[in-house]
Amino acid sequence: MQMIHSLDPLRRAVASLRAGGETLALVPTMGALHEGHMTLVREARRRADRVAASIFVNPRQFGANEDLAAYPRQLERDGAMLAAEGVDLVWAPTVEVMYPAGYATNISVSGVSEGLCGAARPGHFDGVATVVCKLFQQVLPDMAFFGEKDWQQLAVIRRMARDLDLSRPFADAIHGVATVREEDGLAMSSRNAYLTPAERAQAATLPRAMRQAIAAIEAGQDTAAAIAGLRLALLAGGFSAVEYAELRDAASLAPLAAPGPAPARLLVAARIGKARLIDNMPVANIT
Repeated sequence: MQMIHSLDPLRRAVASLRAGGETLALVPTMGALHEGHMTLVREARRRADRVAASIFVNPRQFGANEDLAAYPRQLERDGAMLAAEGVDLVWAPTVEVMYPAGYATNISVSGVSEGLCGAARPGHFDGVATVVCKLFQQVLPDMAFFGEKDWQQLAVIRRMARDLDLSRPFADAIHGVATVREEDGLAMSSRNAYLTPAERAQAATLPRAMRQAIAAIEAGQDTAAAIAGLRLALLAGGFSAVEYAELRDAASLAPLAAPGPAPARLLVAARIGKARLIDNMPVANIT
């Protein structure tokens, strides 16, 4: 496995991987890898001949009061994990390589970026869209893989690729992979490392309360009442704040008062200790 930190060697390595007409997949990450990331890598290996992963903690998607400095950086460990999974290339640029002196371009995706995490983290999805577009242009993958835990992020990236007519990858070759969960149901996340043992036990309230709310909605209970119950359950279970808990159209992310004929998702963000946890789950459509 090659680990590369600058653009010219990256371009040579990508050309070499493609020399035999083989397909190339990209798994973009910010490092601090866990089993959820490895699931993305395995799916990429299943679908493509060659697999590249990127590791880059993107400063442009962190707000002024967010955890950029504290975000875990463990490149050697992450590289060993990726090598063990058969990744061919790791692209790990520095901030100076990704955003050289004089850099002045930003990508903003309206619509799907609005509300939810877009409201709670102003500018976050501009940073996501910008860095992912750059990663696509640098690696030129045939396909890319993202976790469905960040459902809004996935929607933003697909919209960006479609609107900019990207061909490597096409929007339809940007694949979402189902959220990987711990035994108690908590979605795997690098930010789970911020939790104390007591907070980690309490955090399992999140997926449990979400499933209860979804069951109530699917049984015909008023959506607003079910979500109010979800909020109360989280606060009673140890969470300090619920930033949002909303039912949205799965594709457009338009707010929904109740399930309809199109697929829907329940999306939640809540704070416990130093961690801001997000999750989402499907809600059955009603015909």
